[in-house]
Amino acid sequence: MSESGPLIQVRNLKKYYPITGGLLGRTKDRVKAVDDVSFDIHRGETLGIAGESGCGKTTVAETIVRLLDPTDGTIHYDGRDITNLKQRELRSLRADIGLVPQDPFSSLNPRMRVRDIVSEPLDTHRDMDSEAVTERVAELLDQVGLREEYMYRYPHEFSGGQRQRIAIARALALDPSFVVLDEPTSALDVSVQAKVLELLEDLQDEFDLTYLFITHNLSVMDYIADRILIMYVGNIVERGPTDRMFADPHHPYTEALLSAVPRIGEDDDPIVLDGDVPSPRNPPSGCVFHTRCPYASDACSAEKPVLNEIGENWESRCLFEDPRAAVQRRFDDESGAEGAAANESTSTTDD
Repeated sequence: MSESGPLIQVRNLKKYYPITGGLLGRTKDRVKAVDDVSFDIHRGETLGIAGESGCGKTTVAETIVRLLDPTDGTIHYDGRDITNLKQRELRSLRADIGLVPQDPFSSLNPRMRVRDIVSEPLDTHRDMDSEAVTERVAELLDQVGLREEYMYRYPHEFSGGQRQRIAIARALALDPSFVVLDEPTSALDVSVQAKVLELLEDLQDEFDLTYLFITHNLSVMDYIADRILIMYVGNIVERGPTDRMFADPHHPYTEALLSAVPRIGEDDDPIVLDGDVPSPRNPPSGCVFHTRCPYASDACSAEKPVLNEIGENWESRCLFEDPRAAVQRRFDDESGAEGAAANESTSTTDD
């Protein structure tokens, strides 16, 4: 296992879904669920991906772990190109990757006891006798704060938070290096969310885990993520350190998302974006956010911005170095032009 460089390297990743029609079933159009996305995940860190529903964040995660085949681009795991691995080759890769799904109520088979649920990865990837499996399951339950005797119960006998702990135990069964957490707290009460997040941090420290954390709840990101990617219609619109982005978001979409996060001592109204999220089948020209952006100009619909560096390890996909200042300048220019026109009209009348 390589110890240098990022654990995950994603370059120009695309995931398109064809739309077919007609008698011959020809491709008529494509849904661009993920459109040219690049990023790294460093060892031992938590990278968060956030955005509204349909922005492509779960598709990115499922493509990275090869539950989905990419349309284009490359994916490297621990220095190894895994972009085009066949199913047989993926077996060893998936033993090193854990997955915690969003809904603990539907992700656990209601007909299976906890012992059998947690031991599924062991049955698939390890040659262990029954006694060794039982010992390993007891160890895993202890690691996530559950008692050993729970392994003989069924999922319906547990609360939502306990079910998610069971899902986490299953994800850790093979001692993975990398764990994908797909909205792991969204179905839980707020008080339970905090306990699950604390558990995830403790496990990360203890076992040197690397996390990809997906959520639409940025207040959760503030607690657990080292860096954040903000996605919109299949594109990364901003990425950088969590603390800096929370203190001073650059991209207007990030600003709108963060304005909805309650903060102690602040009573500013959230920014309400006009319209709906565009369809990835027919994304807007230029900047994909310009149809809802409060700072957009005519240039935003004509020119597609690239990710520009705005600070150390911090980038934003916006045409303007400071979107809010650009709006103020346009307002001042328009006010100045109106004032000059009014003065000229008055001067002509006086003459």
